[in-house]
Amino acid sequence: MSSFEESGRLRAETYAEFAALVGTLAHEIRNPLSTIRLNMELLAEDFENTDPDSPTKQRDRRAKAKIEVVRQECDRLQKLLGDFLDFARQESLTLEPGSLNAEIEQLLDFFAPRAQEAGVELVRYLDPELPKVRLDRETFRSAVLNLLINSVQAMEGGGQLVVRTRSAGLGVVLEMIDTGPGMSEETLAKVFRAFYTTKQGGSGLGLPTTRKIIEAHAGTIDIESAPGRGTKVTIWLPAPPRLPPSERPQVRAGG
Repeated sequence: MSSFEESGRLRAETYAEFAALVGTLAHEIRNPLSTIRLNMELLAEDFENTDPDSPTKQRDRRAKAKIEVVRQECDRLQKLLGDFLDFARQESLTLEPGSLNAEIEQLLDFFAPRAQEAGVELVRYLDPELPKVRLDRETFRSAVLNLLINSVQAMEGGGQLVVRTRSAGLGVVLEMIDTGPGMSEETLAKVFRAFYTTKQGGSGLGLPTTRKIIEAHAGTIDIESAPGRGTKVTIWLPAPPRLPPSERPQVRAGG
């Protein structure tokens, strides 16, 4: 084994130990957090059953409002823990040949009602001659869904989201172009940084996790944006090499 391979093996082992550690820690936090939230719900039910003519009505209303704040914070922390576990998890992908267009079509059909509710028009330009790629369907769909959600959330007043596929060199490209407000250079430079977010209540782990998934597919992801000009996300995925003519199975005539 070369020194380079040995170094890579040690890095992988160190990362695996780190991922196991943070995963255990997150689960240990999640369990008491769930207990806290459950007890807040039970306490809220107790205040629901108080006499509306009680002299402590005002105090009960304030207490109930405080309970709701705690419940909301528990929900926020549970979501943060879930995002953190997704980010820290060492993916073991099952890559199988499949149609990128078929995956995108199904995902857009699923997402269409949410886009329509937000006043966003989905426009599809899918290359019918696209070669197959190797995908882990579940993780890839979660990555693209996160990008769709980000685009729609950015277009608060509605807009248009163009989703396009095309061949590119030894692979295929998926482009997502929205008409949102765009991002400054400073924000764009930080979008893949863990825990960086411009969203209220966001974890800042969505895009780093998405990039991790794309890179686990041996692909790349790039974002172009400017204030007032929208945002373009480009994902490149390698396509398995096709058999040259001499290696293709020969079709024999009957006889």
